[in-house]
Formats: sequence, C-alpha cells, structure tokens
Amino acid sequence: MSHLDRTRMAYDTVARPYAVILKDELRQNPWDRAVLAAFAEAVTGPVLDAGCGPGRITGHLADLGLQVGGLDLSPEMITVARETHPLMEFAVGSVLDLDRPDGSLGGVVAWYSLIHMPPEELPRAFSEFHRVLAPGGHLVTAFKIGDGRARTTVGGYGPKIDLDVWWHPLELFAGVAASAGFTEVARLERAAMETENQPQGYLMVRKP
Repeated sequence: MSHLDRTRMAYDTVARPYAVILKDELRQNPWDRAVLAAFAEAVTGPVLDAGCGPGRITGHLADLGLQVGGLDLSPEMITVARETHPLMEFAVGSVLDLDRPDGSLGGVVAWYSLIHMPPEELPRAFSEFHRVLAPGGHLVTAFKIGDGRARTTVGGYGPKIDLDVWWHPLELFAGVAASAGFTEVARLERAAMETENQPQGYLMVRKP
C-alpha cells in the first residue's frame, strides 16, 4: 500500500473525532496564529489550503479576510469540512497533483500536510505549489522539525490508525523550496510545547 493510500485511509477513519479534538487548537497556539496572520497580510488573490483536513485553518484564514478554499486527500475530511463551512469550496485531491490552473492563486497553505510525505516526494509537491501560484504569490508551510521517519500508531483521535510521520530539518524544506524556484521570505523554529514531542517549523516563501 502506498503512503498516500495509507494516509487517506487513516484520516478517513478519524475525520470526525479529529475535527472535534482540534476545533479550538488555534486558540491555544499563538505562534500558529501569528504566522497565519503574517501570511494573510502578505497575500493578494485566492488562496488554497492544501491538505485542509476538516477546514479549521481554512475557516481561520477566511475570518482573516482571505478568499480561500480547501483540498484534502481524505474524502471524509472533506465531508466534515463542507458540513462545518457550507459556504466555502472544498475538494478531494492530492498536493502532488493540484487541480488548479497555472498561476491562478495568490497563496498556498500547507499546514502540516507534508508530514506524511517521504523526502524524495517533497520536490514534486513544492513544484506543484510553484506552478499554481501567480508571480508574487506566497506559500506558507508548517511541519515537525527533526530528521527521520516514525511509523506510529495514533490512538488520540478515537480509532487507532497507523501512519508514517516524517520529521524534516528546516534547512531541507528551505532547500527544496529554493530548488523549486521560490524566494525565502521568513522562517521560524520554535521549541515543543507541552503537548508536542519535537520542535516545530514554519517557512514562508514567495514566487518571484
């Protein structure tokens, strides 16, 4: 089974409890809110939340005034997102093959949506982000800082699910983004909070 199939099946299984458990997580995370606020100020034009899950970041960005829609690998996550945000557009799809025309977006958000992707596939994802962004468009991504893969069984969302979780160095993300044609705008590495096992990273880049 491919990592995409395994990820899709896992998040289909836990979509509803996941949405409930993480519903208010942004209120407890000032760093996430700060990075997303900076992104919202930088962006002009429509935004895609690539790997949107149940739409919690998508809805937050809409509250910040952005024209935003979401895409996720998991059909069940998209069902929950549509129920939660009925006036917003959500679609099933992969960050490796975005169903958007070239240069059609002002911004892309990949908020922990690359953590189940092996490093050899990151260039393809960043190339897709670059393709769909208009010149001057911004990409922001959040991820787990580290080096290596953990095959983990997650039980915190109700049913137990098996997932590969990749921890990537910030320099790796920055290098892949640069190779895809992006110019770096900002980076941030922060220490783990009480509920986390490792540092977290944020990277914002711009298509020239």
